[in-house]
Amino acid sequence: MQRGLQLQYLSIGWMAVEVAGALFAAVLASSFALLAFGADSVVEIVSAIVVLRHLNLDSSGSSAQGEKTALLTALLLASIVPVIGIGSTYAYFFLNIHPEISYLGIGIALGSVLIMSFLWREKKKIGQETGCLPLSIDALESATCFFMALALLAGLVAEYFFKQSWIDYAATLAIVAFVAYEAKEALTESFRQL
Repeated sequence: MQRGLQLQYLSIGWMAVEVAGALFAAVLASSFALLAFGADSVVEIVSAIVVLRHLNLDSSGSSAQGEKTALLTALLLASIVPVIGIGSTYAYFFLNIHPEISYLGIGIALGSVLIMSFLWREKKKIGQETGCLPLSIDALESATCFFMALALLAGLVAEYFFKQSWIDYAATLAIVAFVAYEAKEALTESFRQL
């Protein structure tokens, strides 16, 4: 479990960078995709802290405690869907916001693609090897962050080349789709374990 603890500390550290960088870039560029990505990272930090707490307090691998922690992390993941979905829909249809190009956002998205792909693989492997359901579900959140970062990166790069602000909202829609799918998977796995 020591490796799992190390991965959680790395996750929390990187996601703090994601939150600060994405939210700062979102304000500068008026980018809802960056705002959604940063908000998701806040939820992921909370989830990573919950899993870290579980790993620290329950090194014996209590299945009852693991199931409760897994359910909480799955619910946190599911909570992202309405926040991103409602917020982006409102911004697109009612606020008439036209996002600008964000080099900082591109850098944050690229860093997230690289770091989250590593964390996803490692957490999944350790979660399966040790039977730690909370770590396995947190691996799904790292996977979600990886795919969201890919969608964000593609959207920001496309926006750079094509100079079309609607691309930001298309990237946000892709992020919502990834989150909804992973939330469904995590909740299904959590309820199956109860």
